[in-house]
Amino acid sequence: MTTNPVEEACSDHDRHGHQNSEHCRSVDVHVNNHKVFLQPGHYDVPTFKKVASVPLADDLEELVNCKLKPVPDDATVHIQGCEVFISHVKDGGAS
Repeated sequence: MTTNPVEEACSDHDRHGHQNSEHCRSVDVHVNNHKVFLQPGHYDVPTFKKVASVPLADDLEELVNCKLKPVPDDATVHIQGCEVFISHVKDGGAS
């Protein structure tokens, strides 16, 4: 069993038991103006934050059609390549 989420995304094998090299190519996404290389696939938000070096307590937003779209903590993000994310300290709360 693999514990690294990036390795898990790359653990698919074809019907002959060979590793699917097309599935295992790395793509880049941008997180807080930094390039992050990941395997394409679905990531739950806590896992995505971990592999992208985003604090778990931060809010995450994705740039979609030139607008920032909030990504809920219980969501799943689909990584295909070239996605853009920003994170920031959660808004609200008492000071």
